Amino acid sequence: MRDLLPKNSSIYARHLIGRVRHLMLLARQKELTSYDITPNQFNVLQILYKLGHHATLAELSIYCYRGISNLSTQVTKMEKVGLVKKFRESPTSHLLTVELTKKGLDCYQKTKDIRSAKLIMSVLSEEERQYLISILKKIIDKNE
Repeated sequence: MRDLLPKNSSIYARHLIGRVRHLMLLARQKELTSYDITPNQFNVLQILYKLGHHATLAELSIYCYRGISNLSTQVTKMEKVGLVKKFRESPTSHLLTVELTKKGLDCYQKTKDIRSAKLIMSVLSEEERQYLISILKKIIDKNE
């Protein structure tokens, strides 16, 4: 495929980052299909697991880099299939807490060793991978 953008442009860099993200997402979707969960659902399960199996919707929003309303919709769908449970600490509390269910924990345990990202990134040496990470972090830190 012929590249249509100048190879030294910021737009070309953004284009390449987008293509890699897309390839990783497709590979991840394919791998998770047999478990009937989406990459976004896996992400929520992983974050809940790492936060001690429960978190407020606001905390999840921060770690998922998604708005609370979008995340709330996602969590509601996950609750309907039994992966998580939502509750309020008290009837008057405005904080909504999300908790992993046994089904959600089992699903996370089965899917936590996702290989697709590792396989895609395996074309890089450890040194190249660390350098890429440092460059991406630098961009994020400067722009957040």
